[in-house]
Amino acid sequence: MIPSVYIHIPFCHHICHYCDFTKFFYNERMADDYLAALKNEIATAVSDSKNRVKTIFIGGGTPSALTVGQLRKLMETIHSKFAVDTCEEFSMEANPGDLTEEKIKLLQGYGVNRISLGVQVLDNAMLKELGRAHQVKDVYATVNNLSKHGFSNISIDMIYALPKQTVSHFSDTLQEAISFQLPHYSAYALQIEPKTIFYNRFRKGQLHRPEQEEEVEMYRELIKKMAAHGISQYEISNFAKPGFESKHNLTYWNNDFYYGFGAGASGYLPGERTINIKPLPAYIKQANLDGRPVLKVDKIGKKEQVEEEMFLGLRKTAGIDIKLFANKFGFSMFDLYKEEVAYLENKGWVKLEDDFLRLTEEGKLFGNDVFEQFLLGMEDLERVY
Repeated sequence: MIPSVYIHIPFCHHICHYCDFTKFFYNERMADDYLAALKNEIATAVSDSKNRVKTIFIGGGTPSALTVGQLRKLMETIHSKFAVDTCEEFSMEANPGDLTEEKIKLLQGYGVNRISLGVQVLDNAMLKELGRAHQVKDVYATVNNLSKHGFSNISIDMIYALPKQTVSHFSDTLQEAISFQLPHYSAYALQIEPKTIFYNRFRKGQLHRPEQEEEVEMYRELIKKMAAHGISQYEISNFAKPGFESKHNLTYWNNDFYYGFGAGASGYLPGERTINIKPLPAYIKQANLDGRPVLKVDKIGKKEQVEEEMFLGLRKTAGIDIKLFANKFGFSMFDLYKEEVAYLENKGWVKLEDDFLRLTEEGKLFGNDVFEQFLLGMEDLERVY
């Protein structure tokens, strides 16, 4: 069984200055064509009706940019292939201000039970700098609207280390975000990605990010403030009240399989990772032609599985279950990584505790350096097979 489904809706009314996801300006006719092509892709990949899955996640882009009628078509497509009534978590991303009462009722009627709001920062001037269309008042209105209609599983996404942002400013945004008393928060440091407005400004010397030391201090403030309010860190960038951890995102970090549908979407199926065609006309054409709009397939052998198990598992605060690893692969983690683990323990970046390998608080600041230690050569695997 493939336990999870990701569906990408690439349309946005505004293109944010930092975003490098697959996205296009919203056009009603193009969105109609896209939803028809998406329906064909899903129908081709999933032959039976009412497949049981644990999680469904609609991301973007901005899924809430769709009209009520388009959202209904999308929901009908999903319901035609997946048993939504037995799904543990059905999430959709939304922009504050997009979710009208009619859209909220529709989503609720079709079984969506979790909303992830792209808030980013609670400061109108900075929202404008980011290219966001909403204002802080829209966040309050949307959270109130969702709560009024019975949505209790709401998440806020934030970005820190923004241009001109200070540690004190981020601390204020955090405090205000926490005051909503929501069960889930995500916070990511700004990345300057190619082919974005911020990247072009950065190259011209017109964009100044906080110093690395300030970014580290912001991250420490994030961990401290969340813990002080009973919101536990369960992944490097994610925090939740007990029981509200994102089940869909845990699919990724547990290295489990998932479908990926839509332009630019990634999927992970037994033995392969896939990436779909990104340009919208090309995606629509291929999805309508044969239902297989795949740009690239990467074969995943034992080497890649083991590496990904380490990279992804260490992102979780719980860490990697050493016994589960041995059951999954048929050999001990230490048959491969004894020296690497000892080295990282020496650095104070990982710890062995209760049959789990975990990042330390210091290790979370040096994640990429830690993950590098677990890259394998083919000769490494030959030692254990």
